[in-house]
Amino acid sequence: MIGCTKNISYTTIDGLTMGTTYHIIHDHADTETIKTGIDTVLAHIDNSLSVYNPSSIISKINNNEEVIVDSFFIEVFQRSREISLITNGAFDISASPLFNAWGFGFKNKESLTEEKIDSLKQFIGMGNIWLEGNQIVKSDSRVTINANAVAKGFGVDAVARFLEHSGVENYIIEIGGEIRCKGKNSRGALWSVGIDKPIDGNMIAGENMQAIIRLSDKSLATSGNYRRYYEEEGKKYAHTINPVSGYPVSHNLLSATVLASDCMSADAFATAFMVMGLEKSKEFLAIHSDLGALLIYDNNGQLATFATDNIKKLLHEK
Repeated sequence: MIGCTKNISYTTIDGLTMGTTYHIIHDHADTETIKTGIDTVLAHIDNSLSVYNPSSIISKINNNEEVIVDSFFIEVFQRSREISLITNGAFDISASPLFNAWGFGFKNKESLTEEKIDSLKQFIGMGNIWLEGNQIVKSDSRVTINANAVAKGFGVDAVARFLEHSGVENYIIEIGGEIRCKGKNSRGALWSVGIDKPIDGNMIAGENMQAIIRLSDKSLATSGNYRRYYEEEGKKYAHTINPVSGYPVSHNLLSATVLASDCMSADAFATAFMVMGLEKSKEFLAIHSDLGALLIYDNNGQLATFATDNIKKLLHEK
């Protein structure tokens, strides 16, 4: 949720992209040029990284069509590979067959067995797909990728680059809950970002918040399981799939909010932490002090939080 009291010198732009909404506030005087430029950037991302666009680069790769990749795709693919490596596979854009099998992709849930999961895992892992020049090569034609867990964050970064290139000094960009901001809001204060309580039924962003983070010149992304899940035979299945095990995660971490310099990284690490769980995420954060995080977890039926020192000073409990 974006907090800002609108002033005449600030302009708000709202729209739809990547199957979600976006909200942008900026202080540039030429609002039409800025709006046109944002639309162009978002259309470029859709044509490169959207699995919902059948003519996009990523869709053609998944359909084993010959295609030349663009700079957007290369940047996302290479950063995804890096984060997959340092998280020991907790973040993996090649895990899309598992999401489909568990009913969180383009298909209904399959009848799954341990043997079926093992067969899918043969085609999962960033070692099965790589770049050679400006083309993608796969170890097997059944390897597919899905950048949904990082594309929104990258979209935020791409729009931010455009705004800064256009001379915008103060802005906040939000795409599907992933955020990047610079400068100050129209009151001359830091931008305010709400963190939702990760409880079942909290479907409207900003309606029931856990905390407020005030920030500038940083990116923020949140991942959680409280809005996307299903129940079958009395068991809850979260939409976060562990690419290593092949199964939905089952632990007490309810949401992970990550602070980073760029939103693509924040987006990817938030997803990775939801796979890792609370304790492994805390261990990772102790080593990677460049990241900040607010982890909300279930402590015997009560919400509890863990925050890194670099995010504590920005945090205001609700």
